[in-house]
Amino acid sequence: MTTKQFTITREFDAPRAALWRAWTDPAIAAQWWHPHEVVTPPESVRIDLRVGGTYEYLMVDPDGGRWPTGGEYLEVREPERLRFSWADPGDAVADAMRITVDLRELPGERCEMTFHLEGVDEDRVSEQSVSTGWAEAFDELDGVLVQA
Repeated sequence: MTTKQFTITREFDAPRAALWRAWTDPAIAAQWWHPHEVVTPPESVRIDLRVGGTYEYLMVDPDGGRWPTGGEYLEVREPERLRFSWADPGDAVADAMRITVDLRELPGERCEMTFHLEGVDEDRVSEQSVSTGWAEAFDELDGVLVQA
């Protein structure tokens, strides 16, 4: 088994507090926790934002394929850092991928987000598909923040 990792750094035209809410408010998360052409039904998003708390959501693709996912919060430092596991339901936390999101304020009501994912099991899913999916989700996030 080979595990991979990657980092995506992106700037947003929104204050850090808005990015924090986008990661932690179920109603906002439902609008962007998915790649293009996929939806996340708002009623599927549950967030218990505390260390040891869990989150879950469902992605539905255009053909009706259903992709439930979720994980456990490992670090919660509002408004600057979230660390959590990311896996299929029922996967052990120890076997899950881990995501770290760091939010840094920039001048002019802007924010830099550094997203780091580690533990991609290439025997199960390709690093490229996971990286592309998250990059598309961040495109969705950018659209949500522009509308806010």
